[in-house]
Amino acid sequence: MKVYNNIKILAVLSVFWFGVTACVDQTNGSTMQNADMAFAPMIEEVPAAPRKEPQDPFMIRTTTGANELDLESPLRCNVNWNTQEMVLSLPYIKSAFKLERNGKNDPLPRFEVTGFSFDMMSAEKAIARLTKEAGIRVSSADGPYTSISAEELKGEFSEVIKMIADSAGIYYTYNAKDKILTLSRHANMTLYTPPSRPIILGLLDVIRGAGITDIVTNWSDYSITFDADIETRNKMQELIDFFENSPTLVAYDVSVFRLYPYDQTRDIEWKEMLNAFDFGSITTAQTGVIGRILTTTNDISIEKLQQFLGSQAQIEAVSEGKFVVPNLWLARFDIGKCSKPQSDAYGMSIMAKASLEKNNMIFTDITLEETNGQITHFDIRNKLGENFLIIGLPNELFSINSPKSETIIFMVPRLIRTLKTDENLKNKI
Repeated sequence: MKVYNNIKILAVLSVFWFGVTACVDQTNGSTMQNADMAFAPMIEEVPAAPRKEPQDPFMIRTTTGANELDLESPLRCNVNWNTQEMVLSLPYIKSAFKLERNGKNDPLPRFEVTGFSFDMMSAEKAIARLTKEAGIRVSSADGPYTSISAEELKGEFSEVIKMIADSAGIYYTYNAKDKILTLSRHANMTLYTPPSRPIILGLLDVIRGAGITDIVTNWSDYSITFDADIETRNKMQELIDFFENSPTLVAYDVSVFRLYPYDQTRDIEWKEMLNAFDFGSITTAQTGVIGRILTTTNDISIEKLQQFLGSQAQIEAVSEGKFVVPNLWLARFDIGKCSKPQSDAYGMSIMAKASLEKNNMIFTDITLEETNGQITHFDIRNKLGENFLIIGLPNELFSINSPKSETIIFMVPRLIRTLKTDENLKNKI
């Protein structure tokens, strides 16, 4: 039955900084016909968070070599600039997508709830009040949670608990042996994907675009495990639903360079590109907060660009790789994941949100971020077959003290057209 029709939710941020542990007396009640009973929670004040001291630079840590091991590298950091497929067709199995929550969660007791109401009560208090007669203790792992209100809730016990938890944006886990219901804002989830490398790379980039960086990828069963709050879980479910209609993905091949002018008193003369290449090879030039972004035809390849720059500056390769953006989703590429040995890669990331328009036009929202925050941002529209070139990023942004030096980013957008198929083609993917 649908209990959502009976609830009036008023979600506000709780203004009380208390840790709530709701402990209720165990009883032998076998029904929940009158669930609106008195409740007296035991409240303990949470001590102030300890002040974080600066990290000791001599602290023993995992070795750099071990941290640099990345199982994605053979796929993500391998770009063939000589053979660029502008459009790639990719079949996949829709049924292979699955989002599951990990960990043991026992079924709740079978009770019927009638006439349960509460007004502007934190979720943990409301649930503790509801579970008191059943002799279930409530523990909040990271409360307090959102305050909500409801009137005349009725239905099966587990349905009402789930509805209250969902309304407050939290998860619950029940331990039947100890009769403890634990509440938390996060849960460990696993996303199972089709056995397709471009698809799983795109999903990894989207998850990172959502700000989740603690990810475990299993390449044997094409699964991604991560901690997620309710909002992130819902977005992942939306992403699975997105693949229902055979979507188009936008892939970007990326190369990042540092330029050190031979004459340290002069900037790179970018205007010389107009003489070095045919007119029309650069189709647009747009200024951002810092730097500029050019759209270029394939007449300006990465090889020809390096030849042009080699007459003015020493070129240092920093990073080279690829990332995938599902249409209208936000994805993230950390350049350090594909950095060259001894390149001293800084903490810059490329955030991109792409949308495919008519006649193979691509609209891309590009943001460059560094450890300390956003560097610059561009909204760029290009035709399939045109490339991006971001220039004029002073290396001082990355704590590199070298006069007139700068960082540039060369990007080539490509399309991946997916095709939903059935189980009969599984072995052909």
